[in-house]
Amino acid sequence: MNASPVNLRLAVVNWRDPWHPAAGGAERYAWELARRIASDGARVHYVTCRAAGQKRRERIEDVDFVRLGGRFTVYPLVLLWMLAGRLRLNGSFDAVIDCQNGIPFFTPWVQSRRTRVFCVIHHVHDAQFGLYFPRWLAWIGRALEGPVSRWTYRRHAFVVVSPSTLRAVRERLGWTGPIHLIPNGSFVAEPTGLVTEPAGDPDLVCVARLVPYKRLDLLLDLAQRLAENHPGLRLHIVGDGPEAPALRAGIAARGLGGVVVAHGYVDEEVKAALVARADLHLSTSQGEGWGLSVIEAAALGVPTVAGDVDGLRDAVRDETTGWLVRQGDDRVDVVERALKELDDPARRDEVAGACRAWAGEFDWTRSAALMRDLVTRRDPGPVRPKVR
Repeated sequence: MNASPVNLRLAVVNWRDPWHPAAGGAERYAWELARRIASDGARVHYVTCRAAGQKRRERIEDVDFVRLGGRFTVYPLVLLWMLAGRLRLNGSFDAVIDCQNGIPFFTPWVQSRRTRVFCVIHHVHDAQFGLYFPRWLAWIGRALEGPVSRWTYRRHAFVVVSPSTLRAVRERLGWTGPIHLIPNGSFVAEPTGLVTEPAGDPDLVCVARLVPYKRLDLLLDLAQRLAENHPGLRLHIVGDGPEAPALRAGIAARGLGGVVVAHGYVDEEVKAALVARADLHLSTSQGEGWGLSVIEAAALGVPTVAGDVDGLRDAVRDETTGWLVRQGDDRVDVVERALKELDDPARRDEVAGACRAWAGEFDWTRSAALMRDLVTRRDPGPVRPKVR
């Protein structure tokens, strides 16, 4: 039996908000769910870190934003804020959506036993800690993500965004408690933005946060090798992040200035325009929780070539909405095969239609309804929508 969301006190705790300079798919997920649950009558606080120039407090679309601390200090400050609020108000939140970005916020430590906490996991980070931190700190990260999280949330539940993440949570984190699968939705702006760079022949695009695990060096290797047989090729890389300087340096060092265009951050309409005109969308990521950029490209009728890795193998339907690069495959060969198939107008139309139909199965309103029902359900059973 479900309780009404009216008067529900809900906290959505996420590392960043959608307007943070480093925001990505996890922030889109948290915001799209928060704003829709708030529109149903719940009192929603979105608690997060604060980037330079952001307000400490503001209200957007019925959601109260609380911004505290920076990259690392946000974790203890969120717990102190929640504890102070509990003491001041003589109560705690009815439910908390505690979003893990490597490590969760451990909000059960400062909430009452009656507060229902759902730890959202986009993907397991165990192998990625070593890309960002020294060995000792990476070990701490893995301990917090694994055994400390298992103990902290033992009376609560995990929420995952894809079958890949569900398997990883069971197998790599050793979680034996309840898991609910609530997928990402999809929203794509109209491709009306002004694009000044001409399209290539072929025209390729990659939309990604520029971070180490996206493996941008492999993307440049791919462009360099493909350009040998396709002198008119252009690869448009859309996105920003800490690897942006290394990307620019790599383009210059390889002499790819006329082949690879690093656009950085662009508005949604320009991004949609760049993707919509492309022949293929590419991903060289070593793993994802899902693959939001893959689904957004599919919504515009553009297939993706990606590795057969966590998340991406869920978002790409091999040979139908894109092509997966399996272990032992040459990525260049897979892209060449995809381009050859798309040279046939009938096959291109078939793939584009399949892409749009697949993307149409993912809707933020439906995902928010699943989460709303979960946090208001008095005796929650498994929430396992079909994702593939």
